[in-house]
Amino acid sequence: MIGLIGKKKGMTQIFEDNGVVVPVTVVETTPCTVLQIRTIEKDGYSAVQVGTGKKRKLPLPLKGHIKKAKLDTTMAIFEFRVLDTGNYKIGQKLDSSLFQEGEVIDVTGLSKGKGFQGVIKRHGFSRGPETHGSNSHRAPGSIGASATPARVVKGKKLPGRMGGERTTIKNLKIVKIEKEKKEIAIEGAIPGSRNNIVILRKKVLKGKGS
Repeated sequence: MIGLIGKKKGMTQIFEDNGVVVPVTVVETTPCTVLQIRTIEKDGYSAVQVGTGKKRKLPLPLKGHIKKAKLDTTMAIFEFRVLDTGNYKIGQKLDSSLFQEGEVIDVTGLSKGKGFQGVIKRHGFSRGPETHGSNSHRAPGSIGASATPARVVKGKKLPGRMGGERTTIKNLKIVKIEKEKKEIAIEGAIPGSRNNIVILRKKVLKGKGS
């Protein structure tokens, strides 16, 4: 499904007509430009590649790529898989008019990095005994598998780096769209820190495409 590339600006709250407070995340959505059309005949799959934003320096091959869409610079590039590419052409502008207030969308972003964390914070493990003499308050406990297979099973939940992963939150409601400010207010929280790139995508319905 087609969508937009945006930038997370932060969280605030909106009062509805009945006085209910709704926490929202504000996303800046500068117009996205179609850079390339992927087709099944040529590329093996059907997709629309879009770009947005400004960046000071770009590699020469990328400059040549975006020149076809009459762009001088771009900060972020993303491909949206679609069933029919006939409605799109190189250089076409996509903006917040793709969405409507009250529409439910999926938001993808890079989650906040939290560094090296233990199993309690990283995986939600329970604490060990708090009584006198215990030395295992926040330890993961036994991780072995006896004599057979005599190794730690692959995928075992252990301490390690937490966050910094691509995360998608589904079924988020668009509360308000301000085309003049190029902003979309989405109900609830979305992945990432302020000014991080996020992908706003129309909700994927089974058996349907754009």
